[in-house]
Amino acid sequence: MATNMRDIKREIKSKQNMKQITKAMEMVAASRLRRAQEAAQAARPYAEKMQEVVFSIASGTKDVRHPMLQKRPIRKTGYLVITSDRGLAGGYNANILRKLSQTIQARHKSSDEYALFVIGRKGRDYFRRREMPVVEQVIGLPDSPSFADIKSVAYTAVKMFEEAAYDELYLYYNEFVNPLTQIPTEKRLLPLESDEAGESASENASYEYEPSAQGVLDALLPKYAETLIYSALLDGKASEFGARMTAMGNATKNATKLINELSLTYNRARQAAITQEISEIVAGANAQA
Repeated sequence: MATNMRDIKREIKSKQNMKQITKAMEMVAASRLRRAQEAAQAARPYAEKMQEVVFSIASGTKDVRHPMLQKRPIRKTGYLVITSDRGLAGGYNANILRKLSQTIQARHKSSDEYALFVIGRKGRDYFRRREMPVVEQVIGLPDSPSFADIKSVAYTAVKMFEEAAYDELYLYYNEFVNPLTQIPTEKRLLPLESDEAGESASENASYEYEPSAQGVLDALLPKYAETLIYSALLDGKASEFGARMTAMGNATKNATKLINELSLTYNRARQAAITQEISEIVAGANAQA
């Protein structure tokens, strides 16, 4: 009985230590979430305005031609997926990787039909274990990433589409809604279709181009695609911290529940030990009498 009580007490201490860790991680994630959420929200108006300008040029100028606006027969597809470097974030990584894996299985018969660009160690390790073709990867991003941190992979993904290394490019990331809700999202990045441009462009928008509409579009289109990737990364960071805060909060609650259950078990064992000792003393006294 004494040994059993010592084991229970040791287990209670272990759960208390774990609770302190998960609580601290929850608070850290909450503080980082606020900054990440502000950054994600601040990036959206810029991306939306650039989209308006690009689509207005594309739909309003008949002589404009660019590889990023041309729809080609689909022989190969590029996928850029955003994950985290660390775990302990609930289903943040698993959900987006599962969604992409199911898409690849449904669309492609062999690894020659697609190419992967990966941001985050979790995604890199996932595809490496499955020997799937990763063209470029970025790991070790800070909690508040700048565009320079992912410029290389974004530039390469867009440039390879322009060079017809593949015929469409999809972006996979977790869209941040609130700290409790992150939506695994697929967004087709390239090509930009003319009918989509027509729907998105502002009817009243009027621009003067210098040196020409074609020249402006040649400069803007790659920047626009790279901006969408960076905006998705900021959404992904906010989603990561929201998911981690929620996961650590749930872990703290579970630890508290286990501590209460173990404490109840310990008190019952202690009560049984005391009762047994009293019974033995009474029995000894009766025997002497």
